[in-house]
Amino acid sequence: MPRNIDLTPFNTLALPGRAARYERITSPAQLAAITTTETKRFILGGGSNLVLTGDVDRLVLHMAIPGKRLQKEDNEAWYIEAGAGENWHDFVQWTLAQGWPGLENLSLIPGTVGAAPIQNIGAYGLEVGEHFHSLQAWDFEHREFVSFDRGSCRFGYRDSLFKQQGWHLDGRLAITAVVFRLPKAWVANTRYADVAQELAARAIATPTACDIAAAIIAIRRRKLPDPAVTPNAGSFFHNPVVSAELAAVLAGHYPALPRYPQPDGRVKLAAGWLIEQAGWKGKALGPVGMYDRQALVLVNRGGASGADVLRTMAAVQADVREKFAVDLSPEPIFL
Repeated sequence: MPRNIDLTPFNTLALPGRAARYERITSPAQLAAITTTETKRFILGGGSNLVLTGDVDRLVLHMAIPGKRLQKEDNEAWYIEAGAGENWHDFVQWTLAQGWPGLENLSLIPGTVGAAPIQNIGAYGLEVGEHFHSLQAWDFEHREFVSFDRGSCRFGYRDSLFKQQGWHLDGRLAITAVVFRLPKAWVANTRYADVAQELAARAIATPTACDIAAAIIAIRRRKLPDPAVTPNAGSFFHNPVVSAELAAVLAGHYPALPRYPQPDGRVKLAAGWLIEQAGWKGKALGPVGMYDRQALVLVNRGGASGADVLRTMAAVQADVREKFAVDLSPEPIFL
């Protein structure tokens, strides 16, 4: 088993850190073969939602299990299975090419299929949990393969059972494959203004799933930096959900404040807007700053460490809290 492996190429923020032990996983059988003496583990996917704060004294299991197929279909839906190591964006585009729409609003989100349900990734009016069917995982504690259906995953806003239990950090479970349920009665999801505007600019009145995917890819490419050019971890903060009372007070002071009423009566605010109004769009603290085209994205301008990221994160949080009385929480995992 390789030791003292450089993890810089395996995280999209390009932060330095070395793994005490490392194994690339291309088959579920490899997980079952790992001895119980390896109790300190971390499950690594695409590294697009990770902040390395230094060296990692654990066995890092880099999930690279391939494969994608139509598992089954019925009168109502297709059931599509993908290995945990499949690139998420490539998988979405493959489903569309096969004529199985439903995931198009999640185009160009970085990361792997196996990581998608942990974070319950979402964008442009869709969360992965809405089309999730089930997953398979290796349970290191009980030494067996286990399955989770949609209900048992307890999906929430950028949340799931796997985060709630801390299994994504302690390495108890390693997701090996995910199955998605894509309804045959497809309905275009264009309720986000950016998407509707992009489609209108393309003179598309009745979009296909591929049209929506193309529009979202274009929007994201305009707004977000390419990690290969400017290291980043995508959206760095959750959109905060606040009380209706606080939202009303803030809207009174800031009429342009974007706000989205939630089913429970609370209101979701746009973290990027808050950060920009706090003066952080394009601003840096040393080698780390917020992207000049999208204030929600934290970028490594070169040579940054995990400590630099933590320092900038804290400064952004403090300024937003002072101006709006709103606390921002980060999306990435810190290791």
